[in-house]
Amino acid sequence: MANVSVWMGQSVLNPSEAVGMEYTHIKPETDGNVGILTLDRPSKFNAINHGLLFEIEHYFDTLPDAIGAVVIRSSGQHFCAGLDLLEHSMRDAAGAMHECRLWHRIFDKIEYGSVPVVAAMNGGVLGGGMELAMTAHIRVSQQDTFYELPEGRRAIFVGGGATVRVGRIIGASRMMEMMLTGRRYGAEQGLQLGLAHYVEPNGTAFDKAMELARRVTENAPLSNYMMVQAITRINDMSASDGFFAESLAAAIAQSSPEARAGMEAFLTKTGKRDNQ
Repeated sequence: MANVSVWMGQSVLNPSEAVGMEYTHIKPETDGNVGILTLDRPSKFNAINHGLLFEIEHYFDTLPDAIGAVVIRSSGQHFCAGLDLLEHSMRDAAGAMHECRLWHRIFDKIEYGSVPVVAAMNGGVLGGGMELAMTAHIRVSQQDTFYELPEGRRAIFVGGGATVRVGRIIGASRMMEMMLTGRRYGAEQGLQLGLAHYVEPNGTAFDKAMELARRVTENAPLSNYMMVQAITRINDMSASDGFFAESLAAAIAQSSPEARAGMEAFLTKTGKRDNQ
């Protein structure tokens, strides 16, 4: 029998046995057609180690076809405290570069995966935790959420994609100041900067994230897929290349059965179908 657990009063199905992996750092669940990935290292403030990284990768590699969106959240009082420094070992230049590329590979599977991802953030979103959160397509914070990039104050440098993802959102200059000074941004400042799209009362970020995820699953799967795959990439292109890529994405999205049915329904409702 599949495992069923309860989180915040909601019964959710645990599919980890179905995908053949014993998860110890995350808790994967489903609620209807929404997948829920909980970072589950509360005693470590959900700091990221290799075990957590590989379990996240396995989760997204084995996501069932029935899942239309994923919510990432955390157990405990902080979303993610970043790199687990207690398990971090000093590496030579080549080893450090390969470590960074590991994070890049796994985080790309979130940002450029098969479904939209919503992050429900609470407490600290620090360093690597901020890099993880920014892979999500929709981000919900709470009033107690705060953001930091403390690497510069620790004599190291970001390596999980912040210079691209965070820099793209808040700008290179602001990110540089954030790293140089260790500046902390609160929830409302994060909303203004684009680090979050919503700020909710404490204890309700997950509820809002689930509401948004369910709304997203009402879209045509192909349309969602094209938005996840195309928009960020087009933003990094020249205007000319971006216009061309947009035309391809539009052509592919409108080929789905859902798009055709939606157009037929619109034309019938407006009476235009009868006049053609």
